[in-house]
Amino acid sequence: MPEADEADDEEEMPLSLRLSIADTLTLGNATCGFMAVYFTTTGILIPHLSGDTSGMARNSAATAVILMLCAAVFDLFDGLVARKLRSSPMGAELDNLSDLISFGLAPAYFVLVYGMVASDAHERVAAVGAIVVLLAVVLRLARFSCVTVKDGTFQGMPSPFGALTVVSIVLLELPFEATLLAVVGTAWLMVSRVEYPKPRGILAVAVLTWIVLSMGLLAAWAFDAPSGQLLLQAGCALQLVMGAVIPLFATARRMNTFRDNRRESREARAAQLP
Repeated sequence: MPEADEADDEEEMPLSLRLSIADTLTLGNATCGFMAVYFTTTGILIPHLSGDTSGMARNSAATAVILMLCAAVFDLFDGLVARKLRSSPMGAELDNLSDLISFGLAPAYFVLVYGMVASDAHERVAAVGAIVVLLAVVLRLARFSCVTVKDGTFQGMPSPFGALTVVSIVLLELPFEATLLAVVGTAWLMVSRVEYPKPRGILAVAVLTWIVLSMGLLAAWAFDAPSGQLLLQAGCALQLVMGAVIPLFATARRMNTFRDNRRESREARAAQLP
């Protein structure tokens, strides 16, 4: 019977070829990253090269960044779903490949196009900055696959957070030199050993709330709402502040832990003396 044959084929299908719910969310992450590249190309780069000034650039830039935010939402939920339910044996590989598209290629391409369309930018220098971002994400994802860190933390800035910080720097429209330095600094944080907390529980809710708020700010900016530009700049500035403050807190905590360990070691040695 056809139904029986299909059931037998499904039972004989290797487990590694079956997609779980978490894997489907991960593929949604990759799709959003690819579409972000598409809108960056068709709505920003091509109109600039063709001399079209109809205003598509702002809408397309907002759409591209919103798609990266959607990719971050998929990335957040696929991990939560995988812990609650299950993921296929290829789930980790799918996650890394999707993150490379959405949080490596898409923001790096955004920086590259910024270097081509901004009036004060230098295209070749911007291309170097884009390559630095892409390689930082590649190295970070490779290290994540083979390095074990203590539970509840990431080593280095998570790639979704890094990608959103990079595009926030570009959207702030700072002078080119400052933009490039900030982009390279963000790339360095992604491959650094600074510890970042994993978004779980209340922190996951806070991250999701921040993403939804960022989408609203981008929509207000795209549709030229009153004070939309100011709201967007405030949101981008807050993203940069968070990117800078978390490493400072992590460094201060590490230094306090080091001092406490040294003090305990000295007290232990003193207690052993006659």
